[in-house]
Amino acid sequence: MAVDTITDGVVVSLAYVLSVDGEEVERADANDPLDYLHGAGNIVPGLEELLEGKRVGDKLRATLPPDMAYGDYDPDDTDEFDRQLLDIDVDLKEGMEVEVEDEDGYTYVATVSKLTNDTVTLDFNPPLAGKTLTYEVEVLALREATEEEQAHGHVHFNGMEEEDY
Repeated sequence: MAVDTITDGVVVSLAYVLSVDGEEVERADANDPLDYLHGAGNIVPGLEELLEGKRVGDKLRATLPPDMAYGDYDPDDTDEFDRQLLDIDVDLKEGMEVEVEDEDGYTYVATVSKLTNDTVTLDFNPPLAGKTLTYEVEVLALREATEEEQAHGHVHFNGMEEEDY
C-alpha cells in the first residue's frame, strides 16, 4: 500500500540541518538521510508533531524550545565517580562522551564534565538539553513500516537491526 502522508507507523526519510544559536550541530542529506519510525518517539517530540501530515517534498523550518526537544537541563543529573572504579578503556578528557553500565546492565551515555586525579564527574543530560533547536527539514521519502519495525519501535535497514548494520 502506497503511503502519501506522514502518520504513525510510517517510515520517514528526512534531510535536515540542526542548528543551535545559529551554529550547525548536525546534518543529514539526501545521500545519507535520517530514517525514523513516525509515532515511536524516535525523534524529538516537537519535530515529530510538526511533521505529522506532511508529504514527500514538503519542507519546513522549526524552532523548538527545550520542552519540545531534549528537555530542560537538570543540574542534578550528574554524578561523581572514583576514577579507579570506572571501567573505561580510553584516555578521558573533559567534554568527551562515554558509555557506562550500571550494576543492572543498563548502558548510559554521559559527558565527562570534570576530571581530577581521583574523580570523574559525568553529566547524564542529553548534550542538547536546555537548548532551543532550529531544524530545516525536507521530507525525502515515505514507506509503510514492516510488522517487525512496528513491533520493535524503530527502523530496520535491509532487514537488519540498526545496531547490527
